[in-house]
Amino acid sequence: MIKIDDRDFKEFTGFLKQNFGINMTKKRTLIEGRLNNYLLRNGYSDYSTYLKTLFEDPTGAEVNNVINYLTTNYSFFMREWDHFEFYKSAILPEWKAKITNYDLRVWSAGCSTGEEPYMLAILTDEFFESQRTMWDKKILATDISEKVLAQARRGVYDVSSLEKVSKKWITNYFDRLDKNHYQVKEAIRNEVIYRRFNLMEGAFPFKKKFHVIFCRNVMIYFDMETKQRLVQKYYDVLENGGYLIVGQSESIDRATSRFVYVAPAIYKKPHK
Repeated sequence: MIKIDDRDFKEFTGFLKQNFGINMTKKRTLIEGRLNNYLLRNGYSDYSTYLKTLFEDPTGAEVNNVINYLTTNYSFFMREWDHFEFYKSAILPEWKAKITNYDLRVWSAGCSTGEEPYMLAILTDEFFESQRTMWDKKILATDISEKVLAQARRGVYDVSSLEKVSKKWITNYFDRLDKNHYQVKEAIRNEVIYRRFNLMEGAFPFKKKFHVIFCRNVMIYFDMETKQRLVQKYYDVLENGGYLIVGQSESIDRATSRFVYVAPAIYKKPHK
């Protein structure tokens, strides 16, 4: 096992926090465990040499690699269903009644392998039914990892990840590729726009504000200060009355945020 010394550990974790908001100051064992084989396979015998390569790589490819190894991309269809039920029964009806230009804007931040944005696209498609062609309802889905984004774009999933999905959805929204794999139908794949995006990069560059932002099980990697800055940035890019939905194990500090609590893990930007 290649061990990381105190100096390299401090430099490495400082780099991750400053550039990506990822707090791994208490994850030395995890770092060593997940990167050991990668370093050996690529000819590194110590962290000092590897970090020099990481920090000096102008392409950003090595940063992508290390983030892929260190962050857990765990997702499946129907995960934390209560959020999707609220989206279907409360958020969509509310915004359908309010929006006059037929432009619904939804962001899945930290989309991982695509299950969340595809779920949102399916629910949105079902909700609008005969009016679906009238609406611009594409989902923006972002993640920092190119590896998971590539998988998400393909929309191919094991049978096991679909075990909680209804037969109706399987029939209407998936094509069977073989005994063990399904692919999201092209019409739904076209409703999701995937982009690599670092949540720590300055002010968000969006020209239009969102009606809904899903950022579930992403902020678990951030310390309190980073989380508060990110929550404020979400607040700034939401329409008045817009919703922010986080993971069930996450919460927003209401003492430092202007969001209004709606339900567990569901918050709303108040109308002015």
